[in-house]
Amino acid sequence: MYAAEHQREGDLLVSRYMDLVRRIAYHLLGRLPATVQAEDLIQAGVVGLLEAAKGFDDAHGASFETYAGIRIRGAMLDEVRRQDWAPRSAHRNSRQITEATRAVERRTGREATAAEIAATLGVGLEEYHGMLQRVAEARVFSLEQLHEESGGYGDMLEGGSADPARECVRQAFAENAIEAIESLPEREQLVLALYYDEELNLKEIGEVLGVTESRVCQIHGQALARLRTRLDEWEMQEVMA
Repeated sequence: MYAAEHQREGDLLVSRYMDLVRRIAYHLLGRLPATVQAEDLIQAGVVGLLEAAKGFDDAHGASFETYAGIRIRGAMLDEVRRQDWAPRSAHRNSRQITEATRAVERRTGREATAAEIAATLGVGLEEYHGMLQRVAEARVFSLEQLHEESGGYGDMLEGGSADPARECVRQAFAENAIEAIESLPEREQLVLALYYDEELNLKEIGEVLGVTESRVCQIHGQALARLRTRLDEWEMQEVMA
């Protein structure tokens, strides 16, 4: 009897907030690789909705819809990361670009240009831009992923850790990540802000900047490569300290 009633409550909840789940799914879909399916996002979002219903506490002042929206979006992104739709070639390109960027900047002591990175990779500028585009298109970017790829401090970014040492590292990494972003060229900072803070898609950012969607994708990919380089260097300093 209880199970049937619980099932009915769940069905009513899903029916009431299904439009919210779909809206978030299709908004995210415009920022994800073409291989990601809307149905997969919606299914993960429904799970997030049900979990939100279990954990919601109106004593904190936020509305249920606001709280549920955060949990739904988080569940969708967790599903994308778990499935890892990025092809192996994108992972390989990402590593190669990061290593080339690091090599150039260590040699010159300044920000690497696209031409210098391409030359270090042994490819033409057009091919390099294509590599950047494939990396950016295959990524669901977060600060955690910058270090998950290299086995770094990604797991310490969750917060609320009972371990003071882990919390200290988490805070230090977060502060360094902010500094790394602020050290990027102005246009790369702007693309990241529009993409991650304002949640514009690449086409919309292109309209803001007056460039093509393809060019925005290249700028985005270059920004991620620079961030990985700077954060990898910070991690090495922490290990050596």
